[in-house]
Amino acid sequence: MSDTLIWHNPRCSKSRQTLALLEEKGITPAIVRYLETPPTRSELERVLSLLQYSPRQLMRTKEALYKELDLAEASDDALIEAMLANPKLIERPVVIHQERAALGRPPEAVLELLA
Repeated sequence: MSDTLIWHNPRCSKSRQTLALLEEKGITPAIVRYLETPPTRSELERVLSLLQYSPRQLMRTKEALYKELDLAEASDDALIEAMLANPKLIERPVVIHQERAALGRPPEAVLELLA
């Protein structure tokens, strides 16, 4: 079992690049296609904690859905609920490695997890 996990969207170039970078480093992460298998509330809160991000920092605020749902002034709890109901709003890719996490934007940002 891998001690590395990636929240992956194969249609996203940054997600594909991050996965390729991990594999170049000899790491075969467990792949979670988070659009098909969204995180639970506890998983999302754990990732936010590991990243030391507020919910808004992990959101795709330029997504049309963000504006449609009128999330600009929403509370942290409402943002979490929106991400759980609409995983498309979660920024990607997220890599979790040995109780640490990084957002693969740019993909090289995940290399600090491997040091």
